[in-house]
Formats: sequence, structure tokens, C-alpha cells
Amino acid sequence: MRILLLTHYWAPETGAPQKRWSWLARGLVERGHELAVLTPAPHYPAGRLLDADPRHAPGAVHRDASGAMIHRTAFRPYDAGLGGRGADQAVAAADALRLGLRRFSGSRRPDVVVGSVPGLPTLPAALALGRALRRPVVAELRDAWPDILDSASSWAGGDRPGVRRRAVRAVRGAVPPVITRLERDADAVVTTTDSFAAALRERGLDRVVTVRNTAAASVPAPPVPVARDDGALHVLYLGTVGRAQGMVGAVRAAAVAARRGAPVVLRIVGDGAQAVAVREEARRLGAPVEVLAPVPADTVHEQYAWADTVLVSLQDWPAMALTVPSKLYEVMATGRHVSGAVAGEAAAIVRAAGAGDVVAPQDPEALAELWTALAADRSRLSPTGGMGWLRTHADEPTLVSRYESLLEGVAGA
Repeated sequence: MRILLLTHYWAPETGAPQKRWSWLARGLVERGHELAVLTPAPHYPAGRLLDADPRHAPGAVHRDASGAMIHRTAFRPYDAGLGGRGADQAVAAADALRLGLRRFSGSRRPDVVVGSVPGLPTLPAALALGRALRRPVVAELRDAWPDILDSASSWAGGDRPGVRRRAVRAVRGAVPPVITRLERDADAVVTTTDSFAAALRERGLDRVVTVRNTAAASVPAPPVPVARDDGALHVLYLGTVGRAQGMVGAVRAAAVAARRGAPVVLRIVGDGAQAVAVREEARRLGAPVEVLAPVPADTVHEQYAWADTVLVSLQDWPAMALTVPSKLYEVMATGRHVSGAVAGEAAAIVRAAGAGDVVAPQDPEALAELWTALAADRSRLSPTGGMGWLRTHADEPTLVSRYESLLEGVAGA
């Protein structure tokens, strides 16, 4: 097949969407398919061009390590506010449509177009491109859209108050029906969780397939020590420090545990929209928290080796119950104990796999109680079921085959 993908995120950027498509792209290309990608010049998460490599400049074309042919689109620099990020996504999507029409018409038409969300404007751009090229479109929804908009008042906090209120009113009123209509216009939909796939089917979408994330790039960590030299329970959070993760609550949990006399150290490795707030809360409470900058992928194993348990945290927004953080699979692959401050499908996976313990999201008292118990009984820190669950439910070749089968079916139809 000739597959044309529109996505707002791609290597050399790092993050869950980029990791997902690195193994999907490699798997599809290795099976003989041609994959072309329309994606912005790399600028995530800072909102500025990451490097001056001419291969990454807007308009450039090159084949990357996955074997895909990458066509770079324009982008709009942004700061911490959601308005700027939304404008950036709109600019990139519009340029993807322009380039797609110019470069993939006539004899170069793809067999199928894929639009990966977020960014949200990518979906209407992919649908418009598919109609213009007379080709089917697959919508990939990595988050629970439009359900996540129900919590817009919580995650719009980076903008000025007046902008925030207007944005919340707009998205809650007009946007969800539009998104649902766009999802129905696609020839098929890919989700990353079974629970969200079921929700979409209940809304009348017929062709919905779950292709989970996986832990392809994880490195197993050494066994957890029976005791630490510093006598403390090492709790690691590794990933995005954004609105959806609610890491301020984890800082408060570490402070509560310390007040109870539990020897707990929370290490947060990452960056994002809430990183400043997390540092400020840690200072305000005098919490036993270290906040470190993101680390290169080839040193991640050192962080897992430091950890006794790894925190996987989400907000208590209703849509988060339909979400499984890709980081959960990576942690399970290392064999480390999972401290899950999650609900819904993510909580069910931790329990079914026997990969750790689960508390309600955004409940610092409950999380502190868990860490206090783990510090007192380190025998609970060696779960055994995570790898088995991943082999059954998140095997990379199987997931690539599922995606390939869907694309072949849509293209053939």
C-alpha cells in the first residue's frame, strides 16, 4: 500500500505520539508498504524549532530511520498557553493539506490517508485531503476526543483568565458535536484503548479498531534491592509534567507521607506545562521531591534502576478513565512496581496484570498511605505479571499486523 499519514508529532521530537509511530512506521515499511508523512518541522515541546538541520525545515523532504518519507510542513511558534498551541496545530494542518494536494495528486495518490489526533485540526485536514484525492481516511484518536473537552476548564489554565473563560464556553458548546461528526465521516477509527472504542461504537461508529501502545523501547531494570542505603522508598515519575498528569497531587502525597514519618523520596523526571507549579508546590510544602530535567532515551534505564516503584498518574477527569498512558506499558516492561493513581481501563490493567497497586486518582492521602505501606513492606515491590500481560495484549508485531489489516481493508473497500 501507499499510506499517507498526517500527524503533528514526529521524531526527532520525543514523546508518546512520536514513540508510537516510530515502531508503527518501521513495522509497516518492513512489510513492504510505502509510508509518506506530512508533519511540522520539529518544535515540540518548546514551541521553537529544535535544530537547524535542513532536513527538518518546513518544505523539506527526507527518508528517516523508520524508512518513511517525511515531508515537513510549516508551524507557528507558541508559548505555554493553549491558544498558541491550537493556532500552531491549525497552521500545520492547513499546510499539510496544501502540501498534500500539491505532492500527492495524480499518479502519486496514496491508497489510504491517516489523520492522527492530537492535534485536533489534523482530522479535518486529513478528511479534506482524502475527499480531494478520492481516497479513504482513517482517523487515529490517541486521546478520548471529544470527551476530554468536558474538562476544558481544568486544562485551559495556561491562558489568561478572560481567554480561558471564552475558550471553555466555546469548546463545551460547539466543538464536541463537530468532532463526533468528523469521526463519523472517517472510513474507520483507530483508538488506543478498548474502553474508548466501546464508547465510540455506542455513538454509532461502526468500524473502530483498538491498536494499543506498546513498550517496544523499554529496558528492563535490575531487581529491586531488599533495602536502600538511604533507607528510603524511591518513587519515580518519568514523563510529561502536564495538566493531564496531575503531578501537584503527587507532590502533596509525598509531603503527607513525610509528615507520617515514612522514608519516601519522589523523583520527577520530565517537563511540561505544570513543571513550574510542581516545583513551587514542592518548595511550599518542603516535600521530599526532586524535579529533574528530561533525560536522553539511552539513560532512562538509570532512572528505573534508581526506582523502587514508578508512579503512573492521571487527573480525575471522566475522560481519563478511557485513557491508558503509554508510560504504563513501559514501566510494566521494566518489571518495576507500578503505583497507579489512575481509574478506568488503566487501573484495570494494573490489577489484571498484577503489576502493582492502584489508588484513586488525585487522592494524595490514599497515595501517601500506599507509599507508607510499601516503605514498611518492601516485599510488595516485586510484581511478576506485567511482562506476561504485555506479551498477550501489547505485542508489537501483533499490533502492527492489526493496523496493517485495517488499512488494507479500508484501502481495498
